[in-house]
Amino acid sequence: MEMTLRWYGSKYDTVQLWQIRQIPGVKGVITTLYNKQPGELWEHDEIRALRKEVAGDGLKIAGIESVNVSDAIKAATPDRDLHIENYIKTLENLGKEDIHLVCYNFMPVFDWTRTELARKREDGSTVLAYKQEAVDALVPEKMFETLAEDTNGTVMPGWEPERMGHVKELFELYKDIDEEKLFENLVYFLKAIMPVCNKYDIKMAIHPDDPAWPVFGLPRIINNEQNILKLMNAVDDVHNGVTFCSGSYGTNLENDLPHMIRVLKGRIHFAHVRNLKFISPTNFEEAAHLSEDGTFDMYEIVRALYETGFDGPIRPDHGRMIWGEVAMPGYGLYDRALGATYINGLWEAIEKGARARK
Repeated sequence: MEMTLRWYGSKYDTVQLWQIRQIPGVKGVITTLYNKQPGELWEHDEIRALRKEVAGDGLKIAGIESVNVSDAIKAATPDRDLHIENYIKTLENLGKEDIHLVCYNFMPVFDWTRTELARKREDGSTVLAYKQEAVDALVPEKMFETLAEDTNGTVMPGWEPERMGHVKELFELYKDIDEEKLFENLVYFLKAIMPVCNKYDIKMAIHPDDPAWPVFGLPRIINNEQNILKLMNAVDDVHNGVTFCSGSYGTNLENDLPHMIRVLKGRIHFAHVRNLKFISPTNFEEAAHLSEDGTFDMYEIVRALYETGFDGPIRPDHGRMIWGEVAMPGYGLYDRALGATYINGLWEAIEKGARARK
């Protein structure tokens, strides 16, 4: 595996590349052109400039998260094929710059949903959290307003102000889109881009829905073993793969995370490893990566990745805000650095244990 950290770019991220380089074992970043709107073409010179900036600090781009899929593609509006054409050209430009991994999602309207960005824990750290009762009491278009004060002046991915200003129109766009139709639109998109993915060896790694159940009545299709295997079979190409996010799949306590990793052997191209602590099945908060701090057995998750031969990029996911750091919620430096070190330690122990048994 290749340990990485997510980085939003020098204009948007509070964490700097030189800091990331000092985290033991981290050799690359998962990054993006954060100013790009879904459906917009990523020009070759923009990608090249980003790659050179990262390389200037001794790191590499291990993958892109995300080349966002537009609502025109998800909802199959008349602009769908134009946006897919731009997506194909973007993938071609990424391939020309030796970038071979793209994480993306296919969630309508909201890329992810939390009801708190700074829930205070017993140790004084703050974390992202979700409570279904809070969602049920909200008007969707007012959701961002309830969280805006806790963003620490940053622009949250998927919650960009220009996008949130059109929430009513987006809900109208999806009023006739059910799970079956959304799945059909996803398959249409993937089949259209597979030729360029094969040409440039670009692995598309779909991120699961977060949380793994319908929010505000919007459909969810990438949320359990059955549905993700259905997608793998519908577009049976190795370049159609998975971002295995333990925190997102794990929002559904019925998902057996190590088992899912094993049945997806060969199709997991990217891994987000993080922990959650549940107060109830629909009320959870994000925890430190350490197993005992949350609900998941992180050792078993990492062991399943190792034993299935996973060799792609991996990153610690959302961290706590600790030690007085002020940053994008979930994306500070300190706790994610601790998480990367912890995951590296688990991997080393599992790897050495496996060698000793041979």
